[in-house]
Amino acid sequence: MTLRGKVAVVTGGSRGIGRTVASVLAREGVALTLCARDRVALEKVASELEASGAQVLAVKADVTQAVEVNQMIESCLERFGSVNILVNNAGITRDNLLLRMKDDEWEAVLNVNLKGVFHCTRAVLRPMLKQREGCIVNLTSVVGVMGNPGQANYAAAKAGIIGLTKATAKEVASRGITVNAVAPGFVETDMTYALDPEHQERIRSQIPLGRFGTPEEVAELVVFLASGRAAYITGQVIHINGGLWM
Repeated sequence: MTLRGKVAVVTGGSRGIGRTVASVLAREGVALTLCARDRVALEKVASELEASGAQVLAVKADVTQAVEVNQMIESCLERFGSVNILVNNAGITRDNLLLRMKDDEWEAVLNVNLKGVFHCTRAVLRPMLKQREGCIVNLTSVVGVMGNPGQANYAAAKAGIIGLTKATAKEVASRGITVNAVAPGFVETDMTYALDPEHQERIRSQIPLGRFGTPEEVAELVVFLASGRAAYITGQVIHINGGLWM
């Protein structure tokens, strides 16, 4: 059931939940390929993890570009020989009321948050199918289930991830590959803290546990799903939101 010796790809690994997931996986002895668009931030995270003894390959890549994603997976295979885990975490927001939403705000969010998951999943399936083993964990959101004013683009993308997760899980289960989604609520990240304090307080007041989640709490769930302890779980959406949505 140990993760030691496994190889993981984590997208959006330079900050927030992705960075924390990478840290927890490294602690478990997993070799990492991290990707993000910000090379400086990515290399800083890689250096910190390497200083703690982790094996890390940092790849500047844009998940909206299939060629860059394919090259990233090829680099991972060249460096580590396999890819056992994919964590699709990369995501952005471009909030606006639907009536005022511009085409580029809609397209940017759908491209990164949904098409990016498609590109990365497609790229890892060939090696995973060949080795008859693998685990994919997609980061969706409570917003993809319950909606949120001003986030029609984000909600649509995150809802799409849920459908993509279930369809992919059915396609690849016979080859020993699991595909699940984690749906965080509001978590202590830059995205949440970009909201004005009054808005943050309104959200907090709606959460039965009375607080935002932490990246560490989400990361521990992701790592559990990536481990052998979750080998009989596939096609599921696991909610972690403090009771905001039940």
